[in-house]
Amino acid sequence: MMEKHLRKGLLALSMSFTLLVAGCGEQAGSDQEQTEDGVVVVDVFKSHNGKGRIPTPEDEHVQIIQEATGVQYNLISTPPGSDPSEYLNLKIASEDLPDILRPIGGVEQTLITQGGALPLDDLLPKYAPNVWESIPEEAWNIVRSASDDGKIYYVPKVFLVPERAPLIRQDWIEAVGGEMPETVEDYKELLIKFRDGDPNGNGKADELPTSGREFGRWMDHLFAMYGVAMWEGYPEWDIYNGEINYAGTTENMKEAIVFIRDLYEEKLLDNETFLNKGDVWTAKINNNLVGSWYHLPARLHDKVVAMRAQGNPEAYVAGMPLPKVEGFEGFVTQKSMGEPEWMIPTSAEENAPAALKLLDFFYDPANEEFVRYGIEGLQHEVVDGEKVLLPASDDTPIALGMKNLTTEEDMKNRIEETFPEEEQQMIKDIFAVSKADARRIAGDGLPSTIYEGYPDIQSHKLFQEYMTKIVVGDWPIEKFDEFVEKWKASGGDEVTERVQEWYAKTQQ
Repeated sequence: MMEKHLRKGLLALSMSFTLLVAGCGEQAGSDQEQTEDGVVVVDVFKSHNGKGRIPTPEDEHVQIIQEATGVQYNLISTPPGSDPSEYLNLKIASEDLPDILRPIGGVEQTLITQGGALPLDDLLPKYAPNVWESIPEEAWNIVRSASDDGKIYYVPKVFLVPERAPLIRQDWIEAVGGEMPETVEDYKELLIKFRDGDPNGNGKADELPTSGREFGRWMDHLFAMYGVAMWEGYPEWDIYNGEINYAGTTENMKEAIVFIRDLYEEKLLDNETFLNKGDVWTAKINNNLVGSWYHLPARLHDKVVAMRAQGNPEAYVAGMPLPKVEGFEGFVTQKSMGEPEWMIPTSAEENAPAALKLLDFFYDPANEEFVRYGIEGLQHEVVDGEKVLLPASDDTPIALGMKNLTTEEDMKNRIEETFPEEEQQMIKDIFAVSKADARRIAGDGLPSTIYEGYPDIQSHKLFQEYMTKIVVGDWPIEKFDEFVEKWKASGGDEVTERVQEWYAKTQQ
């Protein structure tokens, strides 16, 4: 359904863009909006799915940034319950463009290819020097490779530490008398102990040794052991047989599917995996039913609290070093650079200096503490002389954040700010393990334009169909070879050629 809405939105976007680029931009965003005091107002689009209300010009956070930059930000976000991609596409199609926006669902490439994105090469050093200097040159080069003319059309997200990790219940390992697995054989033996050994001690034999979500998502650890580049259940692009290729069609993938099918058959993989929606899967983890899974360590706090509240006060989650598989070099997929974070429409060119000054405020080291903690009483409180972040509420104004550059030091600070002291070492240990196994893939920063004309290749639907039916036993493993041929014939060869051309350009 998401892909259907996105295609409809992009179609509307494309149809309206001829008018937009031809001159309607003057009617949408080109007139610089100012307050009565002559302060420039910058409209910022950023989707927000959490709690909090849209801030007003009277809110202290807005005023402090205004005093520092001479810019008043006006946050525009998605209405409750609306789809962010569809909402943004409709705003663009109606020529109701903000001054700076966070692109969603590949919108950035449509803007770039149709002339609706402002090149930032000269503007960034002049108006946003902290942004320009903070982001590694390698990331800027990836951004340049995303456009035919080699210009910078967006500020990228940069995440220099692994975000995702294989996770395992350390207390379960101890309960069944096991050890952290070193090989794939060890891992399977441990899962058998989880299945049969009643690690929860409730006598129900309801434990799920490992689990994933519908379409085979969020079980990347099972593929990672075999050297398959995966991102939340989607095969990625990495070096196989000396060239960058789609991980979904490799021998690595075929062997991983054989292993996963074996786990499914022996009920070591949750047999409801391909039915689990996100909330169901999360509830299983929170209710002490899952022993091994793959997710974001930075979001573990709520899960651990739930586990301990559900009758397991000793619940403890550890990072699982990837078990070794003979003949394969396993790794945890890391994507660090190139994902679009902020861009400015050509129709907002007059406001571009102010928009970049606003963005630069968040990257300026002098403002780091304010950006991190916000306003006392709203975003943080002071406890024993230390600032402690407060949970958001529906009545709390959203404090605009625009920096998305995370270093190891940033992650350390985030852990210490957001986790209780007794959990901090647990999370730090998990990140240490994931860092040791993580590797940036060759396809990091790959632009979505390589899929143009081949939406089914981009959606991974063919892969998901074959992988699912093979794992659950409906089809034999030999059908994998049929999938590879179908994938190539339906556009895979053309997309692969485009990817290899893009990769060669990034290596120059």
